[in-house]
Amino acid sequence: MSEEKNELFYLELKDGRVIIETRSDLASNHVERIKLLVSEGKYNGVVFHRVIDGFMAQTGDIKFGNSNNDEYNLSRAGTGGSELPDLKAEFSKTSHGRGAVSMARAQDPDSANSQFFICFKDCSFLDGQYTVWGQVIEGMEYVDKIKLGEGSSGSVTDPDKIITMELVTK
Repeated sequence: MSEEKNELFYLELKDGRVIIETRSDLASNHVERIKLLVSEGKYNGVVFHRVIDGFMAQTGDIKFGNSNNDEYNLSRAGTGGSELPDLKAEFSKTSHGRGAVSMARAQDPDSANSQFFICFKDCSFLDGQYTVWGQVIEGMEYVDKIKLGEGSSGSVTDPDKIITMELVTK
């Protein structure tokens, strides 16, 4: 049995590089989707449209949340995704601890598409309800510096963004 190589995403933020280790063992379809979108450069310029202190930073709306595109519309960021079909949930028992990277979705458990979030602290109340597909292994201090949103929705005015996101193999 050969050992699989760990795949990593480098997420360049304004304050530094965040390294996310993929978890294909938990959510192979979600990891493949993120890899495909990254390979097409879809996350470059995408804003963190929803950031709640002590909870999470959400990004990944490649339709309305990409500040590099003509369709960018901050008031609609968080309502879009890719042109690909939504994904079937791949829930696991893995905890949404600090640095967990998980798919955002609508009410329907099988509605994840391109949006994801990074947990600032223990969010185990989400376990079994959202698909964990990665873990921040370096640079969490830069995630902590992402501009926070306001109110209970965490909407961000003048949000921080993913400068670039790339896949590397360790």
